[in-house]
Amino acid sequence: MNTPETATPFLDRIDALFADRGAAQYGGEAVSQLEHALQAALLAEQSGAGPELVTAALLHDVGHLLHAKGEDCVDRGIDDEHENLGYRFLTRMFGPAVSEPVRLHVPAKRFLCTSEPSYQATLSPASVLSLSLQGGPMTADEVAEFRRHPQAEAAVALRRWDDEAKVPGLPTPPFAHFRPLVEAALVRSA
Repeated sequence: MNTPETATPFLDRIDALFADRGAAQYGGEAVSQLEHALQAALLAEQSGAGPELVTAALLHDVGHLLHAKGEDCVDRGIDDEHENLGYRFLTRMFGPAVSEPVRLHVPAKRFLCTSEPSYQATLSPASVLSLSLQGGPMTADEVAEFRRHPQAEAAVALRRWDDEAKVPGLPTPPFAHFRPLVEAALVRSA
């Protein structure tokens, strides 16, 4: 069970990750990791998403802050598998309503490339490059399997916020604004 004694150090670690590494460029985009996270969380909040999905939006790329493969790993042809690293990190304290959309946000991109033919044309050049390393569009069997996942809709929503959260200079609330929602997601995950 998540208690304040166990949750506070974990949340402080998340705060520290964004404070220490959040200024890094977000994978070839014109925003930082922190700007991207805040924009995604704001989009989720504005859509009326609950604490779990806002938290997933805020933390969906935490895996980028955890690995030591370098900011340019995609340019070097390396898939950092940040979605799996983030998922493993988040499952320490969050349930599937937070961790599964994080794990599935890359497969959701692959899903959308197959299920919505016009979607791939909306991807940024950096996202197209990472898509090639992540397996490209899904096969029909992969699409069917993805659709069966209980968190598929949440992952697709998160993916769309992820795609939109790349606006240089967009005003957002600070990271601390989202902490009560993150704490609420922890409690619900207990």
